[in-house]
Amino acid sequence: MEKLVSWLTENKITEVECITPDQTGIARGKIMPTKKFIDEGGIRLPESVMMQTATGDYPEDELYYRLLNPADIDMILKPDSSAMYRIPWAADPSAQIIHDCHYSDGRPFELSPRAVLKRVLGLYEAKGWLPIVAPEMEFYLAKRSANPDLPLEAPIGRSGRAESARQSFSLDAANEFDPFIETIYDWCEEMGLDIDTVIHEEGPAQLEFNFRHGEALHLADQVFLFKRLVREAALKHGIDATFMAKPIEGEPGSAMHVHQSLTDIDTGKNLFANADGSDSDLFRHYIGGLQRYIPSLMPIFAPNVNSYRRYLADEPGNAPTNVEWGFENRTVGLRVPEAVPAARRVENRLPGSDTNPYLALAGNLIAGYLGIMEKLEPRAPVNGRFEGGSAELPTNFEASMEAMSNSDKIKEALGANFVDGFIGTRNTEYEGFKRVISSWEREFLLSTV
Repeated sequence: MEKLVSWLTENKITEVECITPDQTGIARGKIMPTKKFIDEGGIRLPESVMMQTATGDYPEDELYYRLLNPADIDMILKPDSSAMYRIPWAADPSAQIIHDCHYSDGRPFELSPRAVLKRVLGLYEAKGWLPIVAPEMEFYLAKRSANPDLPLEAPIGRSGRAESARQSFSLDAANEFDPFIETIYDWCEEMGLDIDTVIHEEGPAQLEFNFRHGEALHLADQVFLFKRLVREAALKHGIDATFMAKPIEGEPGSAMHVHQSLTDIDTGKNLFANADGSDSDLFRHYIGGLQRYIPSLMPIFAPNVNSYRRYLADEPGNAPTNVEWGFENRTVGLRVPEAVPAARRVENRLPGSDTNPYLALAGNLIAGYLGIMEKLEPRAPVNGRFEGGSAELPTNFEASMEAMSNSDKIKEALGANFVDGFIGTRNTEYEGFKRVISSWEREFLLSTV
């Protein structure tokens, strides 16, 4: 606690948000005065927090009481002294500190996404390897609206007009939102979030921020907090920001592309390249693992029913629907950017921006790890445009949940209880979705069937 107390004192923090990510990626926790936080050294939350859906519901009782203590006991949350951040939008000096969840006997709480990522990183550490990642986060800005039945509209920019055409990589289009973007950069600098470039993506008022590469847990923390920061910045400027995978009909979805590589813990050498610059065996096997296991991990990369609207092959700007790979090829799910050997990496283009960053990184890394352990060889790289999808890749909600449920390897690697609990929360949300009658049904079926 010494490091925590010193940091809180130096920054004159008066209030602390004790937070931890749930399975959806929502920040759960408590807010308390700094003195109380220091005196207690942690907080307690009900175990059920990790089984709560985005709608506030819970899975059926049989699963709920199999995975959680039937007495509805608390889990113990301990602050991570490497995950302390100021809150730039707070009126008084405040901090948010990310906590790890534990059982009362000190074991990591197995339903916690941060614990799942740490579990995977432990496998790499035991081999002397350090995963390096660089996420890219896409999201939409929209006019504020309290009516969920109305389609999103692009907000008014500095020119006084809303976008009416696609403006991919347009500097002028990005400059329309300069005040908002400047707030993002200012707040990220104050918090120490390592964002790099910003671009205007294809959709109307769709932006992408890239993160500098770094260690996986640190980057997962940053993306988790970045999503909170973006929403707060949007509120400040009187607009909305959404990380939904497909918020606007007929427009491109939003992704969280993940660049990933492996380095030697002791030397820092990139293990994806040999001394002569050629691709290493680890590199090939890692890609082989991504190809083999991504289909069983799609509930992590596409966790919500809306996620699968990104995978529509007949819409421009759609996400890849395959697990092929290629050099400098954006038509495949796994792109290898042109780079010097020291920066050899692979980019997974399948995850949506709605994914939980801890689970998205854990999913990528466990697939690559299993590929290395099993010495899986990838298929030949794709040259030129790849048409169609991969037959083994589930691109609808029910098929992906079934694929993950039936994967013994993924259950063993991530924890059977975690997998069962995660799928349970996803299915509970899906059951709620199926009860809602959509405008499409009313428009086309009301008086015709």
